[in-house]
Amino acid sequence: MSDRALEIVRRSYTMTVRAESWRDGELLAADIPVADGSEDRDRSLAVPERVTLSVPLRDRGVTWDPGADPGHPLAAYGQQIRILYGIDVGGSWEWIDRGWFLITESGADGGDTVTVTAQGLLTWVDEAKLVAPFQPSGTLGSTVRALVEPALTVEFDGTLLDRSVPVGMQWDDDRMAGLTEVLDAWGADAYVTPDGILRVQPLTDGGSPVMALTDGLGGTVMRWQGSTSRDGAFNCVIAQGEDPWGNQIQGVAYDRDGLSPFMYGGPFNPLPVPRVFQSPLMTTVDQCRKGAQTTLLRLRRTASRRLGVTMVPHPGLTTGDVITATGAGLATTPCVIESMSLPYSPSEMSLGIRVL
Repeated sequence: MSDRALEIVRRSYTMTVRAESWRDGELLAADIPVADGSEDRDRSLAVPERVTLSVPLRDRGVTWDPGADPGHPLAAYGQQIRILYGIDVGGSWEWIDRGWFLITESGADGGDTVTVTAQGLLTWVDEAKLVAPFQPSGTLGSTVRALVEPALTVEFDGTLLDRSVPVGMQWDDDRMAGLTEVLDAWGADAYVTPDGILRVQPLTDGGSPVMALTDGLGGTVMRWQGSTSRDGAFNCVIAQGEDPWGNQIQGVAYDRDGLSPFMYGGPFNPLPVPRVFQSPLMTTVDQCRKGAQTTLLRLRRTASRRLGVTMVPHPGLTTGDVITATGAGLATTPCVIESMSLPYSPSEMSLGIRVL
């Protein structure tokens, strides 16, 4: 986003949404008339993105009910929608690319509206179960490609260190579970970029803040909501593997963050409360330790101090972004966005943030 757009979204502004429909590389509709909708993202889900659109039944002489036509722009037979969020920057529009989404359901509601539901492109991987047991060979990187391509093109971060996959393991039917196991054992994370590429990179839990959320005069936050629970909580992760001679090995990662409410040895519980992760992809103790640390970071996304934020919509934000928060007992505290709901019409945006 330009500096001008970043300044504008700090207050009330004029917005619009443009939606395109594509199928097999062919543009089917360049300007779907979106009357309303929303974009929801949640990093704890296998497919984090979900979009809903409300489209007029008829507009400009076009019928937007897909009916039984498999080639209709809003049909659910491989059609993808590309969402662009527009901000009025004074006489012109600045467009923010929100990404590509696979239509999973659409149809008229019996009135004058067609409802469209779409999900992130990882839907292809999630629904494509293995037709025969898959025995990986080669490296972790080649295994990711074998599980995902050609549905998605994979891009690897140059700092990831690839390694060989042990022989003799297999996945029976769940392709997505295989991908998740490889990422955990590798110490990696994956997400779909706005260009529709699956980017695999080292899993981290932090970064430079992209925005400050504050209460009061001149602030961006309208309302805070918080909640806490011991359900599913833990203070250490045990990662178990198998060495080349068939011996079980393991590594342990403890939550030693002094700011974490689940810190090992702290008031949450002075005893270990473990989560166990097993994979034959880890063949050394060092790999087990790294896998345990990665799993600890990933699981912290759903078992940490969280706050709900309601604010003026900011289309430049996405899950995984780090922000600072002031309010609800926080003072310029780093937080990461774990979930969000961005409206496609003038309304409020909601964030689920986790305190780092």
